[in-house]
Amino acid sequence: MHQRPPWREPMLWLVVGLPVGSIVAGVLLLVVAERSGGSDSVADRVQSTAQIQVADLGPDERARDLKLSAIVRRAPGVLEVLPVAGRFDRAARLRVELRHPARADLDRGFDLVPDADGWRTDARIDGTHDWIVQLQPRAGGWRLQGRLPKGQHAAYLAPTLGEGR
Repeated sequence: MHQRPPWREPMLWLVVGLPVGSIVAGVLLLVVAERSGGSDSVADRVQSTAQIQVADLGPDERARDLKLSAIVRRAPGVLEVLPVAGRFDRAARLRVELRHPARADLDRGFDLVPDADGWRTDARIDGTHDWIVQLQPRAGGWRLQGRLPKGQHAAYLAPTLGEGR
């Protein structure tokens, strides 16, 4: 009886190949997970205390108390914020954060300067996907949020905390 060399034996390939294949697949999965960024669509800093996550809602409460709301508008080469309600400091610079709902590497931030109607800056905004929009003064203090859907040119921004909460 003629014996085959070990590398020609199918069972040996299964015994060695399956564990090696699973290790390679696990490493590839970790690489993909690391490159895709965080899994949270909320970019707020969250503090964990006794296994409970606590986020700072102070800026949202301040915006609610000031009754602030605004419109963010994208036009070719321009990003504008127009006040709708509340008392805005018209001399203050504002910061707009545009967050991709799934890919943190596409997130963008813009500083806007006051103009006659509101605030604006030169910017080219991709309209082929949704954006999660956050508006706040550069110095902080309050925060408005909203969503700019794919293909839409404007979005309404309001405090995340509604009345009576």
